[in-house]
Amino acid sequence: MEDKQSEPQGTLVIQTVAMPADTNANGDIFGGWLVSHMDMGAGFAGRRRAHSRVVTVAIDSLVFIRPVTVGDTVCCYANLVKVGRTSMQFKMEAWTLALQDEKPKKAAEGMFTFVAIDENGHPRPVDR
Repeated sequence: MEDKQSEPQGTLVIQTVAMPADTNANGDIFGGWLVSHMDMGAGFAGRRRAHSRVVTVAIDSLVFIRPVTVGDTVCCYANLVKVGRTSMQFKMEAWTLALQDEKPKKAAEGMFTFVAIDENGHPRPVDR
C-alpha cells in the first residue's frame, strides 16, 4: 500500500532508531515493536492533554504501509481527533527516515483511543 501524504500530521511524540534486536524472522522491524512505540506516543499525548494517567482502550484501523528497516529513524506523530467525556482519540502516524533518504516515508498509521483515569484507576473527565 503506497501512501501519497508527503509530510507527517500532528505533534512529534517519539523519535528512536530501529535496532537489530527489534527485527522479526525476515530481518525487518517487528510490527509489534512499531505498534508499541505508536501506543507509547499516543499515551504521552494523552497524559499531556488529560493532565492525568491514561490507559489504552482501543487501537482501531491500524495499517502498515511499508516495512521499517534496521537503522531507520522512526518518528511517531500524534494528532488529537476527538475528546469525549473521559476519552481521547488520536490519529497516530509512524514515519521513517533512512540515512540515504532525504524525505521521510510513512510506515504506519492508526487510531488510538485512551481513557483518562484517576489515582484509583477509575475514569475521570477530560476538559473539553
